[in-house]
Amino acid sequence: MQISERQSAGAHTARGGKAESEEEIIRKILSLERKAAEYKRKNRLEWYNKGRRVHLKQLEFHKCLKRNRWVFGGNRTGKTECGAVEAVWLARGIHPYRANRSDVRGWIVSVSREVQREVAQSKILDYVNPDWIEDIVMSAGRASNPRAGIIDTITIKNVLGGSSVITFKSCEMGREKFQGASLDFVWFDEEPPEDVYNECRMRVMDRKGEIFGTMTPLKGLTFAYYKIFLNEDGDSEMWHETMEWRDNPFLDEKEIERVSAALDPSALESRRYGRFSAECGPVYPEFDERVHVIKPFDVPFLWQDKLSIDPGLNNPLSCHWYCVDGDGNIYVVAEHYAAGKDIAWHSRRICEKCGQLGWHTGFGGRYDALIDAAATQRTLASARPVTELFYERGINCNAKVDKQLFAGISRVKQYLAGDGPKLYIFDSCVNMIREFKSYWWGNGDVPRKKDDHAMDELRYYVMSRPEPNVPRRETDELTRFKEKLIRRRARRA
Repeated sequence: MQISERQSAGAHTARGGKAESEEEIIRKILSLERKAAEYKRKNRLEWYNKGRRVHLKQLEFHKCLKRNRWVFGGNRTGKTECGAVEAVWLARGIHPYRANRSDVRGWIVSVSREVQREVAQSKILDYVNPDWIEDIVMSAGRASNPRAGIIDTITIKNVLGGSSVITFKSCEMGREKFQGASLDFVWFDEEPPEDVYNECRMRVMDRKGEIFGTMTPLKGLTFAYYKIFLNEDGDSEMWHETMEWRDNPFLDEKEIERVSAALDPSALESRRYGRFSAECGPVYPEFDERVHVIKPFDVPFLWQDKLSIDPGLNNPLSCHWYCVDGDGNIYVVAEHYAAGKDIAWHSRRICEKCGQLGWHTGFGGRYDALIDAAATQRTLASARPVTELFYERGINCNAKVDKQLFAGISRVKQYLAGDGPKLYIFDSCVNMIREFKSYWWGNGDVPRKKDDHAMDELRYYVMSRPEPNVPRRETDELTRFKEKLIRRRARRA
């Protein structure tokens, strides 16, 4: 069949029109993809910790409402990321978990100007949409290319009204350069000198602002270890968490193992796990607050066992209440810890605590306790032994305790680790928890004699080989079910 020229031209035009339409569609798709990529680049904050992989430790930090919060993390754990997001949320007035303010003033403190440019400044620019920026003042470089230079201040729009100013500071400036300002927040990116830290705490006082820090503990047992990690001053607004490589869902497991194998033990502690380390190391590295510290719960009367006391006059007297469940798990449920008081004062407080707990009594209506064998000796403070003074005041102290140091430490380690943890501490026992973290080996392969009072009386108790206090008798099904629920609740807590 013959095809006319008109039909042939029409078919060609149709094919040409169709080809042009496909090209136009492709161009539109590519344009939309570029716009989507540009939008995502400018609005990274919208994608932070959303999707399939969520960094749970970062969320814990953001959700904590304490005013002095710290993340001790290894390298590449995501600690700096959450510090930058926290600063941007506060400055922008869009924090999802805290009360927001307008016209926020904050400092970001880095170790040096060079580190500022490469780390904290870069992260801030990642999460600040350029459309929010009202002004940038540079210490070096051009405001048109802030990533290549060093920023002094960056002013951004606050959604609640006004403008927020973020100022970048360097520790190498010295303490004097941190005076005078009134601030809503200070973010320390890595550990500052102690005098700079103390000065910055003064800067947030009048506005009831907050301090937060993200650091890898590479300097050993500095003030950050004692003042922040151990919270020696008992600041109720102090909080911290640790991050290790496996907490970061974006790190490859094989790469974690490869790099771990290349690090020596000391470097591994700080660079992977974010732990403070000294040359001799902790006595109980098995201790993990996330595992061994639990929320208080109503302990069954049958679990109550005894008290354990490490006496002291000028030094603290440490006393804890110990319970044992039917499976042999030990629970430290209460503490009395004080220094500079006499036996009469300590006895009253211990008996008051026993009354509050509904603690069982033993022979003669007295409370049973273990105590250091040295308590049987007379001291300059009294003509009679400490055990007699306690006995007269309602506490029957057994001084026949096993004081073997290394055997006791080994036994405690078994309860902390072994086939599964069998030692749990109520989070109200703050001094025992603090001592667990500060109990380090000293010279001569023995622990340092500092802040070890709770550790000593814990060892006395563990070496007493407590038997489960639940009578071995046949119980009905309902009772067994109730006891099972109690144990499950304790472990989950």
